[in-house]
Amino acid sequence: MLKVNNVTVHVGRFPDSTPLIHPPVVSHGDDIVISWKYENDSEMSALMFIKRHYERVCPGTRIALDMPYIPNARQDRVKSAEDVFTLKYFAEFINWLGFDSVRVLDPHSSVSEALFDNLVILSPKKYIESAIKAVAREVGGVDLIAFFPDEGAMKRYSSQAELPYAFGVKMRDWQTGKIQGLSVMDNGVGVAGKNVIIIDDISSKGGTFYHSAKKLRELGAGKIYLYVTHCEKTIFKGEVFSSELIEKVFTTDSIFTAEAQKFAKENGLSEKIEVLPL
Repeated sequence: MLKVNNVTVHVGRFPDSTPLIHPPVVSHGDDIVISWKYENDSEMSALMFIKRHYERVCPGTRIALDMPYIPNARQDRVKSAEDVFTLKYFAEFINWLGFDSVRVLDPHSSVSEALFDNLVILSPKKYIESAIKAVAREVGGVDLIAFFPDEGAMKRYSSQAELPYAFGVKMRDWQTGKIQGLSVMDNGVGVAGKNVIIIDDISSKGGTFYHSAKKLRELGAGKIYLYVTHCEKTIFKGEVFSSELIEKVFTTDSIFTAEAQKFAKENGLSEKIEVLPL
């Protein structure tokens, strides 16, 4: 979805399927903020046309891009000559458009941070705090700890969660990329009898969080919750919900689209996922 200064941009189609775009009129002298909540790659061409349009009709105006989720963020490295470094090339496209600033929320890795020009990184702290407060209300604030699935998440979020915490060490098959298991470093807080909120940046099918919850439950944890800043709709295809190990998922609407929210409602999962609007 694309917006300009909080007004939705309607993208229609000519008979040959090329875009017919009607961006809002902007007063001369006003800064322009193009907001992009990624849904599909076709939006890239619309973004280009909109940016070039305002350069022409509002010369000299500052134009910012709000892009809370970075598309292609997972492809932040290549392991062989056959791999396509999609994140790098996507960043080159955004840089070529020449925004005065590019604001992103909780980028997946330092590689993303390095590739984009004029990057402004927004902290997810207030969303993490909202999720923690919601969990605390549900469990009565009793014996609540944070859990980070790996050391990277621990370093990134331990100061933002402001809870006693444990963290995981993933065992992965590096040929397939699949997680085979997970061990828990309890960091001296103990897990048995504690309610837990797992905190991380992104979820696809949620294998990391399923294995985390499974291990935490084996160690005697009570209720388990999950916060991820960016949640792909593919989470419904994994074991996060089917295993019933996780009570509720908290996420923002950075990439969890209206379509995904509709799917959750139609399949009786609305009570299992709470979307925090940006």
